[in-house]
Amino acid sequence: MTGSQTSHEPYAVVDLINAKRRGQRLTDGEVDWVIEAYTRDAVAEEQMSALAMAIAFQGLTPDELRRWTDAMIATGERLDFSGLSRPTADKHSTGGVGDKITLPLAPLVAACGVAVPQLSGRGLGHTGGTLDKLEAIPGWRAELSNAEMLAQLESVGAVICAAGTGLAPADQKLYALRDVTGTVEVIPLIASSIMSKKIAEGTGALVLDVKVGSGAFMKTLAEAQELAETMVRLGQGAGLSTVALLTDMSTPLGLSAGNALEVRESVEVLAGGGPPDVVELTLALAREMLGAAGRDDADPADKLADGSAMDIWQAMIRAQHGDPHADLPTAKETEVVTADTDGVLTSLDALAVGVAAWRLGAGRARKEDPVQAGAGVELHAKPGDHVRAGQPLLTLHTNTPERFARAKQALVRAYEIGPNAPERTGVVLDRVT
Repeated sequence: MTGSQTSHEPYAVVDLINAKRRGQRLTDGEVDWVIEAYTRDAVAEEQMSALAMAIAFQGLTPDELRRWTDAMIATGERLDFSGLSRPTADKHSTGGVGDKITLPLAPLVAACGVAVPQLSGRGLGHTGGTLDKLEAIPGWRAELSNAEMLAQLESVGAVICAAGTGLAPADQKLYALRDVTGTVEVIPLIASSIMSKKIAEGTGALVLDVKVGSGAFMKTLAEAQELAETMVRLGQGAGLSTVALLTDMSTPLGLSAGNALEVRESVEVLAGGGPPDVVELTLALAREMLGAAGRDDADPADKLADGSAMDIWQAMIRAQHGDPHADLPTAKETEVVTADTDGVLTSLDALAVGVAAWRLGAGRARKEDPVQAGAGVELHAKPGDHVRAGQPLLTLHTNTPERFARAKQALVRAYEIGPNAPERTGVVLDRVT
């Protein structure tokens, strides 16, 4: 590299930056080197920032992207689930507001005979993290060794845990860099980030839940379609059975956004109840996972009804030292937002609700920030529901009441009440194979 690059390095990173800035294709050797060299700190952060920004403007060809993803995988380990007594399938969501689907989905699919190795993360900004939600359960632990994960998959059938540092370590460095350089929402970099970890994870089948709308990274159907097609192509090119659903994130999923609130709602789904949209999406993703794993003879709706999915949930929580019957944390303070007129709730903006939950303490601005397990937003109405003036629309939960004012600022234009009900649509908008 210019200045600090040692003479024995085979490439000068400034040449790669200039080539990509001009729209030229990087060779396989250049891609392999820059990812490996960046991971061992032989490429400076500011130079990788410049390359990421060049990719933001010029993109990567399908061949470049496949090589970029392979190079990220090659910086770490690959897990192997081939010794398990049942097939494996995983789900990845691009993140949204109230997206607690992993919690009921993993035990549900396991109850149908497919093992689910769900490596998850913590939340940042307005989107909640699966591990944050589960850590609201007293005693539950996220960190498992590979041996513990394999043992739990064999004995219970499902595991939700933190991804170890051994999977695609290049992605951990690059993700942190993208977060502070305005290159998070770059489709090739999103796709390679997600798929490098999922391919390295070694699951037999993968279903992608690509969110669309105000509460998602991808605001438009066209953007979401491009991301979904890119990831499916990467997965299938690596020999991983991959399918994507495009799902609506213009309105929060379910009736809660916040860690303990969402655990409570997930348990309701496993008990055979829960909000219709959460049940609809859970079953849709379960059917895709079972089909991709070759087990589409099982009907997941039956496993919700007969209690077997709940049994797996309780065993999964206990296996990770949690108490599935313990009382969940609740916030010390609540404040209610009421409807200002009679009519039909025509919209409820997912981003606004997510930002409000974040400001109440449910999320974090930096990775080091703590979260409040009981904080969040509870929804009392969804678009299409009739409301009366003075009726509760939202309940805000926090331990720190001085947060209410800023949370309510986020909700000033979060909802609309009108005379006519909006057209009802399903949660699933499209399917990409």
